[in-house]
Amino acid sequence: MTDEELRLLGNVAGKRVLQLGCANAAPAIALAGQGAHVIAVVPDPDEQDRARRAVEEAEAKVELHAGDVADLAFIRADTIDAAFSDSTLRGVDDLDRVFRQVHRVLRTDGPLVLALPHPAGDVEGRSYFDRSANRRTIGDLFASVTRAHFVVDTLLEPESGPIPRRLVLRGRKLGN
Repeated sequence: MTDEELRLLGNVAGKRVLQLGCANAAPAIALAGQGAHVIAVVPDPDEQDRARRAVEEAEAKVELHAGDVADLAFIRADTIDAAFSDSTLRGVDDLDRVFRQVHRVLRTDGPLVLALPHPAGDVEGRSYFDRSANRRTIGDLFASVTRAHFVVDTLLEPESGPIPRRLVLRGRKLGN
């Protein structure tokens, strides 16, 4: 995630921040450097080793948990101040379950920031509406987030050429 995208989380000093997936530990390390208590869920064993090494080399305080991004039972309800995911939710089968779990652990009005490859970025030779291999439209993503009782307040498509390559969405948790 870029610094601009991380700023969508707000001031994280002294806050508990959840990272869904940790293929890239740099955002977790940067947030820890700003005083956040970062909890990162790392589903892939290769990513776990890479994340652990990066965190140790940076001497950052990041709590790493091996497991599925939808399995947040180890976190008590309403104890997370902000959550984010950087490009890891695309391969998730049950996105609604992930968002329901994040809603459970996030405090009311807490932000959920999602950065992912833009759905229009890889349509070469196929329809934008082809939903095979967990491909989703912007409408699908919006529907999943709002079904989980988040209100979307920011949607960004950073310019990177004639076709957007990245989509950034911020939702805020509505009351329980």
